[in-house]
Amino acid sequence: MNNARFQISVHILTLLAKADGEPMSSELIAGSININPVLVRKEISVLRKAGMVQSKEGKNGGCFLAKNAQNILLSDVYQVVRQDASVLGKSKNMPNPACLVGRQINHHIEGIYQIADDAILESLGKISLAEFTNKFE
Repeated sequence: MNNARFQISVHILTLLAKADGEPMSSELIAGSININPVLVRKEISVLRKAGMVQSKEGKNGGCFLAKNAQNILLSDVYQVVRQDASVLGKSKNMPNPACLVGRQINHHIEGIYQIADDAILESLGKISLAEFTNKFE
């Protein structure tokens, strides 16, 4: 996952946890992240589908956490936004099949990618959104 989706999603969720149930607009969230509100709405949609966020329509509308921040693990967020890619990335290069290393590298490197992803999930699985949010006191 060589993009900013994890950071943006954690930022959104942290803001919502700090708002303590008060709906927040995508414009307000975008101002904190310093990105376009359209990108915020896109990530909110993904987080809503994952059951982490709910939205309220209307003048006083916005989004808020769908469940207690203690029940959202950072590993859950990572899994929602990772897009089936390893944190180390994926090469689109097709190595030379006539080469001893080239014909086997993709198979063997997949194991390394899995080790890295498993380590990240294990580490993030020990941190709740509530714990992370408490860093901002």
